[in-house]
Amino acid sequence: MATKTNAMRLLEQLGIRYKTQEYEVDVNDLSAGPVAAKIGLPPEQVFKTLVVRGDRNGVAFAVIPADTILDLKAMAQTAGDRKIEPVPLSEVLPLTGYVRGGVTALAARKNYPVWVEEMAQIYDVISVSAGMRGTQLLLSPADYIRAVGGRYAAIATSKSGEGRERALAAGAVLGPHLSGHALDFGQVPLHLTPTVPERIVRVGVECALESAHAMFEVHHE
Repeated sequence: MATKTNAMRLLEQLGIRYKTQEYEVDVNDLSAGPVAAKIGLPPEQVFKTLVVRGDRNGVAFAVIPADTILDLKAMAQTAGDRKIEPVPLSEVLPLTGYVRGGVTALAARKNYPVWVEEMAQIYDVISVSAGMRGTQLLLSPADYIRAVGGRYAAIATSKSGEGRERALAAGAVLGPHLSGHALDFGQVPLHLTPTVPERIVRVGVECALESAHAMFEVHHE
């Protein structure tokens, strides 16, 4: 059984349902990508929590998929800053109360603004750190937003250099099908929620069709 963390206690106080998923910690690689692989989720569904500081509004959390990077320009515009940068690693623990590899916006030391990549809305369940290395939380995006007082925004960009919407939407649409996982609490397959912006659904469907066509061609050459 996972050690009870303050993040879990907060969720319980709010009456929010969640599940825990433990994994083996590699202190030489605390990045979110390997964590996703270890808990059997596509990286698009596992969200990492970054700590940033703007020149006008100070410290904030940026919560983005494991396989993306933070778009600093978009984040600055979203937060109302002229410039925004990641805080030095030495400041993460004093600011948040959490160590690298276990940072979460849940029950952090202070209630900093929380901005969540809008693609989270595609999933019924997302994964975030439980506030300690080796344990992830599974909960609905809506419940996470409620717990942290967060807001959705377009703040992530693809590591591969593809267009943001096409890269993220393709992963969001195809990820659940390729992984073979049904991770909702009742083991119901993941599906697009009614709150997903129409443009994201449209681009995601286009990417899914293109990828399916490409896979068909590969298998029938």
